[in-house]
Amino acid sequence: MKLSENRTAGHLTALLTILIWGTTFISTKVLLDDFEPFDILLLRFAIGYLALLAVHPRMIPFRRVKEELLFAGAGLCGVTLYFLLENVALTYTLASNVGIIVSVAPFVTAVTSRLILKEGRLDRLFFAGFAVAMSGVVLLTLEGSSVLKLNPLGDSLAALACVFWGIYSILTRKISQLGYDTIGCTRRIFFYGLLFMLPVLFTGGLPGNIERLSDAANLANLLFLGLGASALCFVTWNWSVGVLGPVQTSVYIYLVPAITVAAAASILHEKITGAALWGALLTIAGLVLSERRGLKTRSGLDKETSSRPL
Repeated sequence: MKLSENRTAGHLTALLTILIWGTTFISTKVLLDDFEPFDILLLRFAIGYLALLAVHPRMIPFRRVKEELLFAGAGLCGVTLYFLLENVALTYTLASNVGIIVSVAPFVTAVTSRLILKEGRLDRLFFAGFAVAMSGVVLLTLEGSSVLKLNPLGDSLAALACVFWGIYSILTRKISQLGYDTIGCTRRIFFYGLLFMLPVLFTGGLPGNIERLSDAANLANLLFLGLGASALCFVTWNWSVGVLGPVQTSVYIYLVPAITVAAAASILHEKITGAALWGALLTIAGLVLSERRGLKTRSGLDKETSSRPL
């Protein structure tokens, strides 16, 4: 596949991933009525791991400790900590709030990429966009606290999840340069993510409400999270990061607020106020503004450094 075709496929797979991920907050919110946040996390990625194992049983060989640390770090940040924080946040705040706040993740990814990978360049336009986006997040949070009676703790946990996702994006970028196949890398990341869940599992025990999976809605939502949002989407996202680079791939996270707000209103019947809509628009506008000038520059850098996908 030619490089230009590779990059087109990278954009398409990133878009597909975000379209699915934008609705995961809704499925998780529904499951939280019957399951604890950790139970959802454990079951979701256990299903995802088994699905990847069935599709690609071949294991990546253990070669160097440094490589394993990359996989372990990605599993800890992108699986265990990110989704645990996100799931707990959903117990305090609206699904639409979490979707919008998590959309700030590209800023974290861009900064981390610049500091660690030396990719991209942060200028005044970038920080201006950040200020606009954060004003949208603040507007949304204040609206939720005063009108929708939300606990700001949920918003803070969602913001902290962004930090770990940014670190995960950088680690997967480095993993993409190791030359292994995408599915094998994703399964190794899932393995470490599940491994880091063991301390919580030993402390709290196995999920005690498995019988509630007999409910068709619960089972359907969990399968959607495990097979679609985890097994499929982590593969497509990691492949896109390998082709486009972490910063340019993260641009697609801009679409998450619009997808989540629309899904929350239509499926969960959450009340979306005018102030919340303005907050969403400001967040998206700020994110686009911060990336507009530097997109071509980063694209050029990525073209030179990301010709080999996962």
